[in-house]
Amino acid sequence: MTTWSNWSGSVEAKPARVEKPKTYAELAGLVRTAAKVRAVGAGHSFMPLCATDGTLLSLSDLEGEITVDAATSRASAPAGCSLAKLTEVLWQRGFSLINQGDVNPQALAGAIGTGTHGTGAKLGTLSTAARAFEIMTHDGSIVTCSPTENADLFEAQRLSLGLMGVATRIEIDVLPAYHLEERLEVYRLDEIAERWEQLAAENRHVEFFVFPYADLAMLKILHPKPSEGEMKEQRDMDDTAFRKVCDLCKRFPFLTPFLQRRLLPQEMKRRRVGPAYRIFPSERTIKFEEMEYELPRANGWSALREVIAWIRKKRLPVSFPFEFRIVAADDIWLSPFKGREGASISMHQYHRMAWQDIFREAETIFRAHDGRPHWAKRHTLTTADVHALYPDAAKFCAVRDRIDPGAKFANAHLTQLFGIEAKAG
Repeated sequence: MTTWSNWSGSVEAKPARVEKPKTYAELAGLVRTAAKVRAVGAGHSFMPLCATDGTLLSLSDLEGEITVDAATSRASAPAGCSLAKLTEVLWQRGFSLINQGDVNPQALAGAIGTGTHGTGAKLGTLSTAARAFEIMTHDGSIVTCSPTENADLFEAQRLSLGLMGVATRIEIDVLPAYHLEERLEVYRLDEIAERWEQLAAENRHVEFFVFPYADLAMLKILHPKPSEGEMKEQRDMDDTAFRKVCDLCKRFPFLTPFLQRRLLPQEMKRRRVGPAYRIFPSERTIKFEEMEYELPRANGWSALREVIAWIRKKRLPVSFPFEFRIVAADDIWLSPFKGREGASISMHQYHRMAWQDIFREAETIFRAHDGRPHWAKRHTLTTADVHALYPDAAKFCAVRDRIDPGAKFANAHLTQLFGIEAKAG
């Protein structure tokens, strides 16, 4: 029996079968005959969304081409296609994604199905760009959905956690290809706070990283600019030096505050311009565990300051920085940003250091500030929590009950999270 693990190594499963179908007929046979099915992309979920003792499917080799309709600025792509491949092909054809996060190995279906996002006051999650889906359901048949066809299934599928079936193709909105200017600068956190609303209003993308024991933060701004020729290669942080710091923090936790205050230079100003698809992602070679909470935008700063103060008071060895972003409101049933502009706070911990108790306590702070978790990042929600935080969860569950009455696509984690009971059918 094969052992599967996610990217960070904290989630393991022993699926009965691991398959990479190349044709729809092969996929249909696997789905139709399996008792339980989960599809996996790059394994970048920190929650056990893909863990299964049934059939684990990778769609990275499934037949299908990436197509672009220039007249409507829409692209259609195999759901298992990685964002890295998709964005490169789109660029070659004169298009870019509307927005991206800061890594790109994820499969398109995984990124959309979990509500992955970047940053920008007027920019939603990747799920908001979806315009139609092709889905293989529990009996191996194909169903398509859009706002005008199977509309209730479309609404559920926009952020579905893979519970409706196996997504095979997705149609998304795209933009004409654009370049971005990237600026990395170090400021005092208090100075960023004073300027935050102006920065958010004047720039398409703005975010910052701050270590819990440091008073300095690294501000990252991306804004459309004309091309300036060959793009410079640069990283937002030296992974070699940072890995040494993380290893020291693991061995000598009491050194964490001292080391963090020396990680960022007092002054740093870096700038480059390049194709959007190359500027957005950063290479992350140091493994970590992550929890991310999406709060009402007005609550973001108070939540960040409270969680940092708590870490400092308890002298907790949190080795990674917080990442602070903003995201536009949307109307997706299970989106953490439904009905409200959001401030997104990502909390990380080096994968070789303890994180469970720290995350559990920090979560109480984020929840107290009306936070909703990113579905693929660490959280401890119960079924009651889901229905309290998401008034449309009942609609979502009703569609799921109808589309997959036998709960073929629900694993143990999702069954617990949504209170799923398999029905005959």
